[in-house]
Amino acid sequence: MSAGCFAYARGVKMDVAAEKATGVGICFKIHSKGLNECWLRKNNSGGISEILYFVNATVIMLIAAVIANVALFATAWAWCVRLRNFSPVDAFWAFGIGATSLFFLFGGASPDGKRITAGVLIALWSLRLGGHLARRIAKHHPAEDSRYIKLREVWKGRENFAFFWFFQAQAISVFLLALPFYLIASDPDPSWHFLHILGAVVTAIGLIGETIADKQMADFKASDPAPQSVCQRGLWNYSRHPNYFFESVIWSGIFLFAAGSPSGWTMIYAPAIITYLLLKVTGIPPTEASALKRKGEAYREYQRTTSAFIPNFKFQNPTLNKKDPSP
Repeated sequence: MSAGCFAYARGVKMDVAAEKATGVGICFKIHSKGLNECWLRKNNSGGISEILYFVNATVIMLIAAVIANVALFATAWAWCVRLRNFSPVDAFWAFGIGATSLFFLFGGASPDGKRITAGVLIALWSLRLGGHLARRIAKHHPAEDSRYIKLREVWKGRENFAFFWFFQAQAISVFLLALPFYLIASDPDPSWHFLHILGAVVTAIGLIGETIADKQMADFKASDPAPQSVCQRGLWNYSRHPNYFFESVIWSGIFLFAAGSPSGWTMIYAPAIITYLLLKVTGIPPTEASALKRKGEAYREYQRTTSAFIPNFKFQNPTLNKKDPSP
């Protein structure tokens, strides 16, 4: 297959000598918008090559991303089985989205300003969140996240088999959440649309807010390690889960960035999925249940006075603010 040749702009050229020697030639045609066509040719007795197959390289890139993620999460599953701890899947998920997004952004033509900006934003998100999760998992190992302990109970007797498919579901979610960056990379227009700018700004705000929230929580735990204590510092005074709120902001920004490119509006599912998971599945519900178990009445009061998600002013509790009528 060394007979491959690359042609840029509008020209396409086959390496005829190599094709005659090997009998097979592969030629990729690359336009300014990236890799978009692929021909597989077979030599006919040294004469004119016959086109046997035409494959849109878009399909090749997407299939490669799916296969890579399926293999990655199968490997991660096997490692976690040996560890007897499935918590690392969270870190693989964050790093996987970053790696797949960068593959989409820079796997084709030369990067432009939009691709570079999108790449920096998703790389910062992936490295920050993935690193944060990896450190937390390593710190608590061999203790497993409560979510996966519960799943072990649900899938008792077949947990390894069930977790394999759970990991593969994560592989598909990584692919789907990286698709906005594929559309950004596929945009043939290198100029900036208003939505690109707005999306970049919103994503950056989300990254900054989530970083601040995590730092404030880490500082609180370092200064007050008592498990019954409730953090109400900084952003945590206005939301019980400011980190989750800003995670939703990040993905809303990513959607807006993609919406500036053709068909980008179809990526609305990305922030919708993330926000739903945070509000109803893997975010707030298990976190609140665990906090109530450890902190008791102090956390119930925190729930009564503080917004669960969107930062807001403290709610007033009439029973607490009512003045004592006694002299």
